[in-house]
Amino acid sequence: MIDLTKQISRPIQNATTKSTLTGRVSRYDGLLLECDGFPVSVGSVCSVKTATGTVVLGEVIGYSDGLNKLVLYESGAAVQAGAQVSLVDEGVFVDVGDAYLGRVVDALGDPLDEAPAPVGNDSVPLNGTFLNPLARKLIPGALDVGVRAVNGLLTIGSGQRIGIIAGSGVGKSVLLGMMAQYTSADVIVMGLIGERAREVGEAVREIMTEEARDRISIVAVPADRSPLLRIRAARRATALAEHFRDQGKNVLLIMDSLTRVAHAQREIGLALGELPTSKGYPASVVSMIPTLIERAGMGVGENSGSITGIYTVLADGDDGNDPVVDTARAILDGHIVLSRSIAEMGIYPAIDIPASISRVMNDIVTPEQQASARKFKRMVALYNENRDLMLMGGYVSGQDADLDEAVALWPKLVSFIGQTPKQRAELGESARTLNSVVGGR
Repeated sequence: MIDLTKQISRPIQNATTKSTLTGRVSRYDGLLLECDGFPVSVGSVCSVKTATGTVVLGEVIGYSDGLNKLVLYESGAAVQAGAQVSLVDEGVFVDVGDAYLGRVVDALGDPLDEAPAPVGNDSVPLNGTFLNPLARKLIPGALDVGVRAVNGLLTIGSGQRIGIIAGSGVGKSVLLGMMAQYTSADVIVMGLIGERAREVGEAVREIMTEEARDRISIVAVPADRSPLLRIRAARRATALAEHFRDQGKNVLLIMDSLTRVAHAQREIGLALGELPTSKGYPASVVSMIPTLIERAGMGVGENSGSITGIYTVLADGDDGNDPVVDTARAILDGHIVLSRSIAEMGIYPAIDIPASISRVMNDIVTPEQQASARKFKRMVALYNENRDLMLMGGYVSGQDADLDEAVALWPKLVSFIGQTPKQRAELGESARTLNSVVGGR
């Protein structure tokens, strides 16, 4: 029998001829495959023999009327009725370890960087383990992400979970790349889920530099792959981050994007017959998002570290009330909103400061920085509210002292927010610059 504690990577060589748990395909519609009901759990990986003599992998997603339901990892496979289906791996544990640092792997742990397959020194549950919320440590302090506007105005704490909410094409990938390059975290785990293959290649080439590769691990599954692979990649990246957290390291987990994971779950849910509830999303999507996000955060025990989770959330059509956006915003510890109108003004990163918030900032920064951040947000909001009026000539200087101050400060406010991808702004420097811009009081 196969060793079910081993990783799911390269399972075909491990077990297809050894498993005694087999069945025959009874139905296949191009996405959902049904076979005889042999005893396996949801999430198990099976092999299916095709008409050409090759083997493809699929994952069990449920049962019905004595039949096992699977979704294949490879679309368009030449599967015929009566084809043999065999258990390969229960899919409960995944391989982890330092061997994955400096590497780019897919959802199954197979290498994408043309190097030998990484072999870790440990295995952890793919779906994580339950942590007592009362046993988790408190957030100890701020995490430097190298972006001035975030460090100064939306300070992120080690172990915080925060979302980057944006429409398409407003610079969220560039912002993530800056954070990955300039962060002070010990380890960076990046999950590139459902993105364009071109963007995956560009992100890897930009982030995986010689100086940073020893602390970066990337799990990538492009948009053209099976929805189950996209979901498994998100869980695998999170499991890898949990392993490094349990070793006492401060981990930055970047998930790009949470929305693509939700879309993958929607495909599976609808294939299983779930009813679409809110804007086409079944209930399983709403329940999946918290289970994934809650795995990040502070660890348990004195020697544990932290997982600071940054999740990008794509606002379809710039709709801030999209079900995925709304669900993520409710469970996260803050959100950074990227605005298309700000990007059109040529300000990058295009952060909408008044609409963004870090819910732990006040617990980890000085009172002076808190006061400076509040005044900065007030000045930006005041200027934007009256911008059209001023452009039409309907406002005369001297009518409102606060608005006059906002107008006078506006060039400095824009300069503070703006930052090129090649610039790095340290945490302490960002706070000092903020205090000098607005005066703190």
